[in-house]
Amino acid sequence: MLGPVENHSLPRTAAFFDLDKTVIAKSSTLTFSKSFYQGGLINRRAVLRTAYAQFVFLAGGADHDQMERMREYLSALCKGWNVQQVREIVAETLHDLIDPIIYDEAASLIEEHHTAGRDVVIVSTSGAEVVEPIGELLGADRVVATRMVVGADGCFTGEIEYYAYGPTKAEAIKALAESEGYDLSRCYAYSDSITDTPMLETVGHPHAVNPDRALRREATAREWPVLVFSRPVRLKQRLPTFSMPPSPALVAAAAVGAAAATAGLVWYASRRRPSVPASRA
Repeated sequence: MLGPVENHSLPRTAAFFDLDKTVIAKSSTLTFSKSFYQGGLINRRAVLRTAYAQFVFLAGGADHDQMERMREYLSALCKGWNVQQVREIVAETLHDLIDPIIYDEAASLIEEHHTAGRDVVIVSTSGAEVVEPIGELLGADRVVATRMVVGADGCFTGEIEYYAYGPTKAEAIKALAESEGYDLSRCYAYSDSITDTPMLETVGHPHAVNPDRALRREATAREWPVLVFSRPVRLKQRLPTFSMPPSPALVAAAAVGAAAATAGLVWYASRRRPSVPASRA
């Protein structure tokens, strides 16, 4: 169990959670590929390669170079997509796709942090409009996520306004700590990926959750706690009165989710030819 409710005379604290394979059992972006295929945004070939990418992700995640290639491919892929069309597709599928894959252990931990008086912040590389409704579903207080640019014509320009990945996650946490008054030495963080080491280093209480091999080694070397989450649960079982809000803003950037999902093409290609190091963001 966590500590007692925070004394309000003390500096505020927070718990920062990565999303994929930390709070949910799959990739929040790759999960949408079938829905976007049915909606005509991607083709069957992309769906098959996305299934391969999901396997790679679940087997061990993606390294830095693969994530950089995903970002580049995402930018090119979603350019020109009509946001309204994306909203209509995601509004019909988001709850059905995400509801069954929330880890029960993560939901319980979020509840414990709230009971202890800590804010809960989801920090994810996935698109903001995908992460925000998931965060709301979980009762998170704030969300940090990737943001795509939408043009005056209501379509994605193909540009990324903010990429929540690696060191930029740590920078966002520090900015939040400054604006919200969090004492980072008393804060908590949870992630499955070695690429989130900067985020974990930022707080006084880092935790590795279902860690990839590299993060497991790092956690062992640094004596960070290692947690295993293995019980997905339907959120309605925990929050029976919940209903998904219909706000279009919550589904618009699911295009980011679909784009990153089909970026499995990049992963697939990277396994079939020698890797070319990508420049760091």
